[in-house]
Amino acid sequence: MDRSRLYWIFQIFGWSAFAVINLFFVSLIRGITSVQIGAYLSLGAFYFVSTHYFRHIIKSQVWFNFNLSKLLINAFLALLVLSFANVIATVLINWIFGILRAQEDLKPIVLLVNMFISFLYYALWAMMYFLYHFLENYNTTLKYQAKINEVKLNQLRNQLNPHFIFNALNSVRALVDENPPKSKEAITQLSNILRYSLIMDKKRTIDFSDEIKIVRDYLDLESIRFEERLEVSYDIEKKAYHYKIPPMMLQTIVENAIKHGISNLMRGGLIHIKCSVGLADDLYISVKNSGQLKNTTNRRENDGSGHGISNTIQRLKLIYGSKAYFKMRNFDSEFVVTEIKIPKQSTKLD
Repeated sequence: MDRSRLYWIFQIFGWSAFAVINLFFVSLIRGITSVQIGAYLSLGAFYFVSTHYFRHIIKSQVWFNFNLSKLLINAFLALLVLSFANVIATVLINWIFGILRAQEDLKPIVLLVNMFISFLYYALWAMMYFLYHFLENYNTTLKYQAKINEVKLNQLRNQLNPHFIFNALNSVRALVDENPPKSKEAITQLSNILRYSLIMDKKRTIDFSDEIKIVRDYLDLESIRFEERLEVSYDIEKKAYHYKIPPMMLQTIVENAIKHGISNLMRGGLIHIKCSVGLADDLYISVKNSGQLKNTTNRRENDGSGHGISNTIQRLKLIYGSKAYFKMRNFDSEFVVTEIKIPKQSTKLD
């Protein structure tokens, strides 16, 4: 079940149950009236609204990125504020419904007891909320680690297959006599790609600048092989360099464009890479290449690109859930466009 939907179910059911249980015990002592029903439902509604606002603060200020000591201090102070607000709300609700007993209900000891009880309720809510989040993150991390172990060999096989290395070495060999400085540069670029690929599994995400550098090295090497048959252009906003993305993600898409697009065209073609930041601060990556999808339904997952694209999609889901998306489609009759959205919080991921 979707996490947001599960939250609303527990939130509504939990605080409704709180009101009903309190009404049940009150009815055992002195019966139950419509006024008491209204008062306890109003109190349950206040708990509902206040805890939801607390959740909003946690998410907007990204509390889950705090270290443990800072998180505990912030949570404790927030619970005190919520408890104090709850005491005031209880007094107001009782006054509105005409059941406030000022001489008893406004005694300092009574107010402190009520504050302590509401603190316990809020603390229980916070404990369940944080526990659920940490357990889910732990489970997601385990899934990611298991998946990355499975993906690693397939990813390396697709990214650095013997065919690519063979072509790159042949291209460098041809340059040794013809253009020695260029051959040295090509060897450096190939070395960078090999080194990057061997360490790519050590992090969930890496700086966008590191990924685009490897993509440039890769396309420079392929430009030696394709010569005038390959045209490459970039349109990258400066803000994009502040983001993190899954390693080898963009390189996988570009290699897929070369392998299944450019290399199958007699005259070669174009690869255009565009990266921009949207209004909601999400990162949008677009790769347009000459060619056409054979089957737009499976998005090249089964047409020969093998595990590369499907692994990219799975990694995006594991890291970002439903907040990221991946689309591959034909554009006009000459191009294929691959679009990816990386959510804003990717800047926080390591």
